Amino acid sequence: MRSERTLTYRNAMESLTADEVERQFQQIQPRLARYLSKEEVAAFALNRLPALYATSEKGWRQQCVRGRRDFGTQITAAVRQGLVAVQRDPLRVEAPLSPPENEEVQVVLRKLKTLLKREDLSWSNVADTVEQALVKTARGEITWQQKQAPAAKGPSWNNEYRY
Repeated sequence: MRSERTLTYRNAMESLTADEVERQFQQIQPRLARYLSKEEVAAFALNRLPALYATSEKGWRQQCVRGRRDFGTQITAAVRQGLVAVQRDPLRVEAPLSPPENEEVQVVLRKLKTLLKREDLSWSNVADTVEQALVKTARGEITWQQKQAPAAKGPSWNNEYRY
């Protein structure tokens, strides 16, 4: 059972694995992606990878660097294996776990890191970082290109910008 206190530690491998899952999902055919769950692929991969926990921003950056450097190939391979092993059975419907609020905000932060190409992004500097990106966009220093997204999901933005 989870306590009411806020967690002050994170596993860098979760973030690195989630990024790799996203990367590999972009490379597969949409028809196949319908039968795969990103969460299940990530869980499959994480169960085959070591944990790299951090309790500070500096430790987080170090663990992310170490994870990419020492385990990048393993992460890629584990996600690839997960894509093969975890195919959704359309006849088997299971209720997924509901993410705790703390995990939801971490997902948002991870997406912002990718969008803004800022691995050092944290909740303590997110407002300043977004403000800087908006100012640079207004000055024409950053340009954003809209991704082609299915009409039902609405527009989404890719992170191709220039300084």
